[in-house]
Amino acid sequence: MNLPLPVAVGIWVVVGLVLLLLVLTGRRRLATRTRHLVPSPPEPPLTEGELGEMVVGPVEAVYVSSTLHGDWLARIGAHGLGDRSHAEVTVYAGGVVVDRDAARPLLLPADALRAAGTAPGMAGKYVGRDGLVVLTWQVPADGTVEATTVDTGLRTRHRADHDRLLAAVRPLISPSTPSPKDPQ
Repeated sequence: MNLPLPVAVGIWVVVGLVLLLLVLTGRRRLATRTRHLVPSPPEPPLTEGELGEMVVGPVEAVYVSSTLHGDWLARIGAHGLGDRSHAEVTVYAGGVVVDRDAARPLLLPADALRAAGTAPGMAGKYVGRDGLVVLTWQVPADGTVEATTVDTGLRTRHRADHDRLLAAVRPLISPSTPSPKDPQ
């Protein structure tokens, strides 16, 4: 069946708009669902000196997403934590700052860090072997939601930065900090 060009284009535009509406509705539902599970992350300080001396950075990376600890498919949609973006990661003596494009910077305070490791993928991004740097940290309670442990995935642009980032973050993790238990 041959449709006139304007009719065919109109059908494709309507189909595209319906698909876009479905995607936006799904993202809004994910954000609403996880807003009650994860508190708003702390804001990074306005001046770099407040976090102490710079240890490493800035390192070019892709911020993959943040997920609930131990469930790397449970993407957190609230507070923009589930949106993939380009980022620059800087490690300071007082914590890690992930400066994301088109999103507010993310602060992982040193006392909130629980673990630093690698993973082959998380929440829709699979890169193989140990391609992602995964920082496990506890988002502090914000008065309405209890503190929650999350995993934040980063894919460094250069392999050498992957190892440098891990080496810089691991000393920030206090040995007296209770390590989260993985689900059995």
